[in-house]
Amino acid sequence: MTDVTCAAGAARRPTVARPWLGLAVMLAGPFMTVMDVMIVNVAIPSIRLGLGASYAEAELVVAGYSLAYAVALITGGRLGDLQGRRRMFVAGLIGFALTSALCGLAQSAETLILARLLQGVAAALLFPQVFSLIRVTFPDPQDCAKAFAALGVVLGLAAVAGQVLGGILVAADLWGLGWRPIFLVNIPIGLVAAIAAPRLIPADQVVPGQRLDLVGVALSALGLGLLLYPLIEGREAGWPAWSLAMLAAALPVLALFGWHQHGRSRRGTSPLLQTALFRDRAFAAGVLLVLVFYSTMNSVYLAYAFLAQLGLGRSALAAGLVFSPAAVSFMIASIAAGRVAPGHRRAVLMAGAAIAALGEFVAAATALVAAPLQAEALIPALLLLGTGQGLLMTPLLNTVLGGIRDGHIGSASGMLSTVQQVGGAFGVALAGILFAAVLDGARAAGLGEAVAYAHAFAAAAGYGGMATLAVLGLLFALPKGEAA
Repeated sequence: MTDVTCAAGAARRPTVARPWLGLAVMLAGPFMTVMDVMIVNVAIPSIRLGLGASYAEAELVVAGYSLAYAVALITGGRLGDLQGRRRMFVAGLIGFALTSALCGLAQSAETLILARLLQGVAAALLFPQVFSLIRVTFPDPQDCAKAFAALGVVLGLAAVAGQVLGGILVAADLWGLGWRPIFLVNIPIGLVAAIAAPRLIPADQVVPGQRLDLVGVALSALGLGLLLYPLIEGREAGWPAWSLAMLAAALPVLALFGWHQHGRSRRGTSPLLQTALFRDRAFAAGVLLVLVFYSTMNSVYLAYAFLAQLGLGRSALAAGLVFSPAAVSFMIASIAAGRVAPGHRRAVLMAGAAIAALGEFVAAATALVAAPLQAEALIPALLLLGTGQGLLMTPLLNTVLGGIRDGHIGSASGMLSTVQQVGGAFGVALAGILFAAVLDGARAAGLGEAVAYAHAFAAAAGYGGMATLAVLGLLFALPKGEAA
């Protein structure tokens, strides 16, 4: 981590009696929001059978959450600037707990889809506040670095917990509720955190006399919706004409959003997104880095899930357990990055990119060479990948937010979180196209299912390795003072 990000908030040192307990409360939000992505992926077959949902409805249960989350992140971040980050964080926690209850009580696929959309909005309200709340709570650079490292650990833990806990809860069929406990488990976590937050997280200043840019909210939601919905759903539908039309329409709408925000910034009339942020070279270069980096994170792991479950016949729980060492290495690397990055950030970032790329290339080679392939054979490559991504994530997030002044940190956090989601959607779409094309080609060549899936996984992992090498190259675009 860097002392720049934390130092930006040092002018107002809050009096926090128990900052580390406050951090635990803050991290409950990101833990739930990430875990809910993974846990539903594992449980979706049971949900589809339990509600009699069609495959299209089942896809919307998964995609609706991610779509609403991504579309509302910029607005959620800006609301933190305008209304108070702690207040919006608590509101998001309560909203997430209530919408989780709606999900767990849903009696139809339509109700569950609606509840998942609302759950995504609640997640978008709470998640961007965490970055700025950490900075306010931990003005000391060393403590701030440790706090951001803890965030990286929690994100890795949530990814594993979602896969493993989802399998356990569905298999346990607690009280005959089937899949419903995967949502109900969020209720006590969210409510306890909401009660504890006002006592353990410091209050923050709000921007006086400014209102939410409702036109900007509408344009950003429309533009991101047009961009992300076809990326999420288009591949499964075979890229029909409507998906391509939506992608084409997204560009002018997002351009109009940018023009509208620039105009409001020049007039000083409280834009949703401060376009002046992009005059900070570290922020502008860092956003591009985050976009490319996150395009590799989800795509390789999704390809692994397809390989392990569909190609090698592993259960979701068994596949998650094989993946868990990678998450452990991710968490350890995040802690290490938080300790060494303040003085050697460029070296840590480059080492992380190189190790992650190596892991992806080793995974591709293993899938092609091992015969017959077993999921366990991929553990060394996944360990490398988790280590590299852990070394990258912690200092990279701090680099992007370094030097952003407090009045804009919510807007910047919302933008950063949105870019993460857009990058992830692009990566999954591109890797999915590649995976499906290679899989179809291998089947046409007469290869067995396991071998065909191994070849498809190798193609997706190879794409991830090339994209991660691009991250390594883009690191040179960071200002030397920001990546020293």
